Amino acid sequence: MNWLFQIFDYFMHLDTNLAALIAAYGVWVYAILFFVIFLETGFVVTPFLPGDSLLFAAGAFAAIGSFNIAYLFLLLGLAAILGDTINYWIGHFIGPKVFKSKKSLLFNKEHLIKAHKFYEKYGANTIILARFIPIIRTFAPFVAGIGKMHYGKFLSYNIFGGLLWVSIFLFGGFYFGNMPFVKANFEWVILAIIIVSVIPAVVEYIRNRKN
Repeated sequence: MNWLFQIFDYFMHLDTNLAALIAAYGVWVYAILFFVIFLETGFVVTPFLPGDSLLFAAGAFAAIGSFNIAYLFLLLGLAAILGDTINYWIGHFIGPKVFKSKKSLLFNKEHLIKAHKFYEKYGANTIILARFIPIIRTFAPFVAGIGKMHYGKFLSYNIFGGLLWVSIFLFGGFYFGNMPFVKANFEWVILAIIIVSVIPAVVEYIRNRKN
């Protein structure tokens, strides 16, 4: 569990850590951000990567000239769309086998079941709504693939949801990330983003426990 705390600590100090990355790798940080967003959305084994806070922080750094906001939007939007697409096809081809097995070393079956229930409740809109809910965001396209959702329909929801998600957090950071109050309390703002993002999943969990 120590590695989990290290990851949490890293993202809690995104302002200093991202600044260090930019200083060390320069333009290659674009590729690093692309890779993180792609991983978080593309593989069900990496749901712990907090994409919301990373997008917000990247937007804040773009506001002070460290990134080009247009390049960020295009790259990270593409990463989000490609990630969900890969996740869909993984679910399409190997998902049923995961559901049939009682235990899996790579896949958390409990998370899969929660995402499946979410999908049953909200239908295709899950692909959009799940973008704003950590963990569910990673598993929703996987479940859509398992359910053999028509790919054309999935792709349209995927593109809209991916661009909407990236826009809200990226431009939120761009326009609000460097306000004096936000800069002075950046760690708390990041924590608030993580907490607010997790609330819907917690509410759904409590509701399921009561049922």
